[in-house]
Amino acid sequence: MTEEQIRQSHPAGAGPGPRVVAGRYTLLGELGRGGMGVVWRGEDTVIGRPVAVKELAVPSGAEAPGVFQERVLREVRTGGRLNDPAVVTVYDVVTEGGTTFIVMELVEAPTLAELVRREGPLPPHRVAAIGEQVLSALRAAHEAGIVHRDVKPGNIMVAPGGRVKLTDFGIAQAVDDPRLTTSGMLVGSPAFMAPERVAGREALPASDLWALGATLFFAVEGVVAFERPTTAATLHAILHEVPYLTRTQGPLASAIMGLLVAAPEARLSAPQAGGLLAMAARQQGQSTPPGGQPATAAYAGQPTVPTGPGAPGPAAGEPRRRGRGALAAGAVLASVALLAGGFFLGRPVWSPATDEAMLPTLTYGDGGDVGFTLSSGADVCLNGRFDPGYQISSANQPDCDERHDFEVYLSEHALGAGAYASDDAQLLAYPGVERLRSFAETQCALGFHSDIVPAESRPSLTYRALVPSKALWEQPQESDSDLRRTVYCVLADRGGDQLTEQVTVEVK
Repeated sequence: MTEEQIRQSHPAGAGPGPRVVAGRYTLLGELGRGGMGVVWRGEDTVIGRPVAVKELAVPSGAEAPGVFQERVLREVRTGGRLNDPAVVTVYDVVTEGGTTFIVMELVEAPTLAELVRREGPLPPHRVAAIGEQVLSALRAAHEAGIVHRDVKPGNIMVAPGGRVKLTDFGIAQAVDDPRLTTSGMLVGSPAFMAPERVAGREALPASDLWALGATLFFAVEGVVAFERPTTAATLHAILHEVPYLTRTQGPLASAIMGLLVAAPEARLSAPQAGGLLAMAARQQGQSTPPGGQPATAAYAGQPTVPTGPGAPGPAAGEPRRRGRGALAAGAVLASVALLAGGFFLGRPVWSPATDEAMLPTLTYGDGGDVGFTLSSGADVCLNGRFDPGYQISSANQPDCDERHDFEVYLSEHALGAGAYASDDAQLLAYPGVERLRSFAETQCALGFHSDIVPAESRPSLTYRALVPSKALWEQPQESDSDLRRTVYCVLADRGGDQLTEQVTVEVK
């Protein structure tokens, strides 16, 4: 049954009395309708509790109605096994008269979309708290092998006390469930659809995380990051543009922009995003960055976007954005803009001023603050001190289960993985210490507040970023294993004592 057939056959309030489904669910009134069907307020007459009943419609262009309903029935039953406070509980799924009905927990609360329309952009700490709960629901789904495929503000309900429910798992796909058929249909809301899905790939758990990033952008900015006048323009924006955040900075900005990384393999993981959102949820008071400057995602070699009086700005109600193509120079585009770690630069979104555990960033190499030479990347324990003239190298590298002064827990090549696919990478100019510092501090913060560093160990630790000096950067690079354009993240004991065992853990 299509949505139009539902509308014609069962108009709200029509008929001699309330409809009853499966002999027990009385439909009392329409709550809403959309592309996937109609949601009714109902009552389970057997146990006397209120319920929401979703009457599914077959989307235009889908498989034959019977096949579609059977597929949805299997997938929603899979979703019904989810157990998380932020998931709308599925009580029952029934098919009657060729129509599928999903019986769910009744949640009477505005959606996030309605909340923002009514109140405008929400405070960052509130957005982060909403994001934490939605992320919890998604993690439960992903661990059960389910991809939601339609995370958006209209599917997130926010109760007055802050309780959040993610609904509409009706188009969720069980990623390990054999499909009855493949329709080729692109299911989901275009403005919240991840780039890989727009490009024709199947939905992944990372696709839900991208949609969460777009949803949180909407909540904190009050506008949809990629929505354009036409569907084609919206999909083009998703593939080729990067939005600006203007109302938040720090952990929330890092979480949102990290979730909106175009390449799914480079996107923030759920644990990384969860750590950032937890930090942001504890912060209150500051929303717009100091001076009104936006927190941005930018590439180190990119010119600074003009700001201030006389600078070009977006149209009213439109988010600031830049083309994804502007994130790279020449043939380095794929490896730098999509990155495997990626540049997270522009105006700093994380720095020693916003994280008390972070120490000031130092430069290393010729003309730098310290001498620092390694023959490998992360997971290295070293002895030494960050004093002028002191040379730290792999020659003083004890085993990590022995006493040591600090650990290198993260290293990132400043051009991104695979940057040597073209000789043009050799020509990339030194981006400047401020841009390198911004990139390094954000990367190190993301790593320090992720599962790499156990949460119970962080209060007793400090960390800092090390970036290459200009002289070191400009030395000819020999291969993609050359470490002279690498930024390092190191941690140490907060009190200055030596570490007696390895702090960092391998993340599977």
